Amino acid sequence: MSASMRRVARALLEPPVDAPRSTILIRILVGSVFLWEGAMKFVFPATQGVGRFTKIGIPSPEVMAPFVGIVEITGGILLLAGLLKRLAAIPLVIDMLVAIASTKVPLLLGVSRLPAPPVDPKSGFWAVLHEIRSDEAQLLGCTFLLVVGPGAWALDAWVARRRAESEHVVSREALVASAPR
Repeated sequence: MSASMRRVARALLEPPVDAPRSTILIRILVGSVFLWEGAMKFVFPATQGVGRFTKIGIPSPEVMAPFVGIVEITGGILLLAGLLKRLAAIPLVIDMLVAIASTKVPLLLGVSRLPAPPVDPKSGFWAVLHEIRSDEAQLLGCTFLLVVGPGAWALDAWVARRRAESEHVVSREALVASAPR
């Protein structure tokens, strides 16, 4: 493995854990929304899963809706736990970009296949600004977590502390073993 590949792997698998403890609030917000939105793709397949994916023109909706649902459920759980959070955030950011491109851009252009919003404006710029709020919050929250790391109250932080403790014990043992007798 090249040095750059090792750096990328390390950044994804060993994120910084010095973000404030309050980062857990963003993890709970973003992770829980992904968790229940993913579950709804299975609970309400006609309106949130395969049916919705068919209406908006996603290819192979019978495959993609359950796939996206599993990605959202798994990613949501990982964000909530603060485990492999950076690795989980990448597909969730992609998920949100696809959601925006497939639902908000057609709304902007007035060609959406989904039902019009229940109140004015029904299409165009102002409609997009109103309808994008959840997608925008998920995208920016997930990007924030990708950048800052999971925070001190995360399983990734616990793993990092355990790793540091074991390295400290190993280095202390090596020092004792190398000492003159």
